[in-house]
Amino acid sequence: QVRLVESGGGSVQAGDSLRLSCTASGRAISNYHMGWFRRTPEKGREFVAAISRDSSTYYGDSVKGRFTISRDNTKNAQYLQMNNLKPEDTAVYYCAVDQRDPIGVVISLGMDQWGQGTQVTVSS
Repeated sequence: QVRLVESGGGSVQAGDSLRLSCTASGRAISNYHMGWFRRTPEKGREFVAAISRDSSTYYGDSVKGRFTISRDNTKNAQYLQMNNLKPEDTAVYYCAVDQRDPIGVVISLGMDQWGQGTQVTVSS
């Protein structure tokens, strides 16, 4: 089992940037796909970004060109750089990992190990 802890959330103004971090413990994550999802009461769970074990990246349509996902296997961590934030990005952000393949199916189903979430609030 992998324990995931997110950090970096907060309250910002529209147009600002935030960088979320997710640190894993319990197992080395180099063999895992990693990703970020977000949840709001209105939309439910939404896919944000994912990075495969070989560092291929995938993004939800609403964040393409603004968010960048990355991973550092030496630190057992993944990151989400969020630029040009919009009020509609307000949500609880969760990091997740999964070893299953293919990653496309895993993204659709939702990954199987999750962090506790971190709140991001963007005001206009």
